[in-house]
Amino acid sequence: MPAMNAVVHVLKDEGVDVAFGCPGAAILPLYKAMEQLGGIEHLIVRHEEGATHMADGWARTNGRVGVAIGTSGPAGTNMITGLYTALADSIPMICITGQAASTKLHQEAFQAVDIVSIAEPVTKWAVQIKEAGQAPWIFREAFRVARSGRPGPVLIDIPVDVAQQLIEYDPAIDAPLPVAAVEPHLPRVERALDLLLAAERPLLLAGGGVIIGEAHAELRELAELLQIPVQVTLMGKGSFDEDHALFAGMTGVQTSQRYGNASFLESDLVLALGARFGDRHTGKLDVYRGERTFIHVDIEPTQLGKVFEPDLGIVSDTRLFLRALIAAARTRGAGRTPGAWVERVRELKRTLVRREDFDDVPVKAPRVYKEINEFFDDETYFVTAIGLYQIWGGQHQKAGKPRRYQVCGQAGPLGWEIPAAIGVKKAAPDAQVVGVVGDYGFQYLVEELAVAAQYDVPFVLIMLNNEYLGLIRQASIGFDMNYEVDIHYDEFGTDNVKIMEAYGCAGRRVFDPNEIRSALEWATKQAQATSRPVLVEVMIEREANTPHGPAIDAVREFEPV
Repeated sequence: MPAMNAVVHVLKDEGVDVAFGCPGAAILPLYKAMEQLGGIEHLIVRHEEGATHMADGWARTNGRVGVAIGTSGPAGTNMITGLYTALADSIPMICITGQAASTKLHQEAFQAVDIVSIAEPVTKWAVQIKEAGQAPWIFREAFRVARSGRPGPVLIDIPVDVAQQLIEYDPAIDAPLPVAAVEPHLPRVERALDLLLAAERPLLLAGGGVIIGEAHAELRELAELLQIPVQVTLMGKGSFDEDHALFAGMTGVQTSQRYGNASFLESDLVLALGARFGDRHTGKLDVYRGERTFIHVDIEPTQLGKVFEPDLGIVSDTRLFLRALIAAARTRGAGRTPGAWVERVRELKRTLVRREDFDDVPVKAPRVYKEINEFFDDETYFVTAIGLYQIWGGQHQKAGKPRRYQVCGQAGPLGWEIPAAIGVKKAAPDAQVVGVVGDYGFQYLVEELAVAAQYDVPFVLIMLNNEYLGLIRQASIGFDMNYEVDIHYDEFGTDNVKIMEAYGCAGRRVFDPNEIRSALEWATKQAQATSRPVLVEVMIEREANTPHGPAIDAVREFEPV
């Protein structure tokens, strides 16, 4: 059969039922195979970076491997940001690129670029298929690599002449390659339990690895068994219900709660699960580490000691580790009732809070998140990228279930939300999907609204518009400057409602905080009725600042608390 027919058989067998891409001459053999065999829905993107973020959102939602497709040359280079984002946040994804004929690569052929070398730093594996007979096996290995250990992206480059060859392949006797389970070493599990039981003020810290590892149920079971308060990182948000009595907030120098930082500073032991100790979480390391004991569990061995050396490192899948720890605790009869430490954390949670009930005009951003929390339920999927609104979201927005709060936490590419929301909605077609965006990043990949309109992909966009590069204006305070960050012009700058209408979608601008709720009701109904994205643009205070600081004991508050 044609080599690309074999590839399509592999894709389908690996669970791919939708792909996001843009055809071009060098990748047409793959598109021909997709047309002939069927079974994979395809959405034509308006920019290849958009394809990668759609595949990213799709994979974050269902835990499978997302697929983005592009042709040769600039298609692949346009995918680099998406590959970097997926690598940074441990998202399994395969990007497929076409390539000029293998016999022409040394002759500077049209749109021929060494995309493998370009992609290597931002992928788990980047490879070019040099022999047609390799095609199904490289794809099988790509799925294994993308899923194994710490998940991540793979790029496969296919020269057009290789793609057109015939190969021997029988899909009836093929299957996915096995992914090895990473079991914890039991003596280290027992040592971790010794340390936990000896601590007076322990915390569990859930990172993104808890969500990726589907370990949220075990996290809750352990917390309730040993009565240990739980914190989350930004990537771990949603792994533990924020309304649970043992939820202790989020520590950080940006995305954090006051009670989160306070309880962390009072703790004497931290069991970190699938967390990478990002700099926006830790702040100054001497303050973060203090005199606390750290146990670090991660599926990727080289993560241990990368930022600082833990007192105990354990290489394991988070769910398998938690299961082993729970079993060890039950064997020892170590179950406990709430004690003084749990009550102290609850007191901090009751008292060290930030205001959200502002009635000011222009709108203060925390009020927007108050309305979001009250209007949408725990089943709603949220996507959000980078800016002041990411920080406000981390501080104020509640998340009760895993995979429902999706944020590009490390790479922070502007424009991620619209294509990511498309991917989420394709993975969970019956779910409510909401993107929280800023006015600047909104326009980075705004053209992907056309994809949502063309393929009837409805979701709600909530924009916090301060007509500024708000996060950079805030960062400029330390430089005593406010230079080239103001994007205001005319009355309200860019008319984002008209942009929505130009793509066949709808939008509404809100000035009064008391109108936010009715606008959200309207947008939800409008998205459902039209099967297209709908925007609620909230005009917020122009030069508002988020709480932030250099260390978790030195976060500056800009509003009365």
